[in-house]
Amino acid sequence: MLLTGLAAAAPALPQQRLETTEETNSRILERAKETAPSGGEYRLGTGDLVNVDVFDVPQLSRDARISESGYIALPLLPVRVLARGLTTTQLEEKISELLQANGLVTHPQVTVTLKEQHSMPITVIGAVKAPQVIQTIRPMSLLEVLSACGGITDEAGSTLMVTRGSAADANQSVAAPQSDDLPMPQTFTISLWDLLNNAAPKDNVMLNGGDVVTIPRAGIVYVVGAVTHPGGFVLSNDADRMTTLKALALAQGTLSTAKPNEAVILRKDASGKDQEIPVDLRKIMQHKGDDAKLEANDILFVPDSAGKHAMHRAADLIMSMTSGIAIVRAGAM
Repeated sequence: MLLTGLAAAAPALPQQRLETTEETNSRILERAKETAPSGGEYRLGTGDLVNVDVFDVPQLSRDARISESGYIALPLLPVRVLARGLTTTQLEEKISELLQANGLVTHPQVTVTLKEQHSMPITVIGAVKAPQVIQTIRPMSLLEVLSACGGITDEAGSTLMVTRGSAADANQSVAAPQSDDLPMPQTFTISLWDLLNNAAPKDNVMLNGGDVVTIPRAGIVYVVGAVTHPGGFVLSNDADRMTTLKALALAQGTLSTAKPNEAVILRKDASGKDQEIPVDLRKIMQHKGDDAKLEANDILFVPDSAGKHAMHRAADLIMSMTSGIAIVRAGAM
């Protein structure tokens, strides 16, 4: 009857598929392998260190670091060489042409080797298992980057943010215009659910040097006690929509022995003190009371009529019930 009442009284909810964080991370790894782009030759960028070797001409051979403006300087050449945006092969050809044009070497044999690569740092912060700066020799897909960081944590929300600014575009093309008026960084939001479930996800964007990936922490609400599936449920980033009825629906309703009229929300106030907020789920399901909103780290406890309903007055016992329970996230199918 309680389950029937919940279905009748609760707002219509999209069909939910629940999965643990480990399951989500497993799918991130699988999708990353499926969608990994084919390797491309690395294009040099700001901060990279290259070795230029001109065969049989040691005076022209040296290590050179690419400057902020994208150039390298070589001895005896009257002009600097624009290296940013070129592959090592293209740079070899360009240096050879300049050596011949300036009468320095008749038939130059030039070899360029990348010694240090610093131009494509992709930064990943927030609710991932291993936040880091990834130095990559080619653009990487968003799924590849998440996989390289070990996946998301339990607290990760339902969206990701990618911030892209002028630094991300600095190494894209040798023909890029040089200007002191750098574009403002742009941030766009990507749905984790769409990223993992679309057959050809348009959101699996290619990331370049200078990009910053942020995975916001959304928090968790816990539902324990006399419910079908006790657990911790990851809030969506629109956390203001999480209510007691929605949380109860995610826990698949109450058991037949539940006492929903004696439920309680356990919450810590700003000072860290435990608050116990009584909530009559029976009245809410009968449209006789307002549905209560839940906040991150709230615990909704539904007591059992079998002699333990007094437990809802003991905060430490309720909190102990959250230990070891599965943390799951929901997504619309």
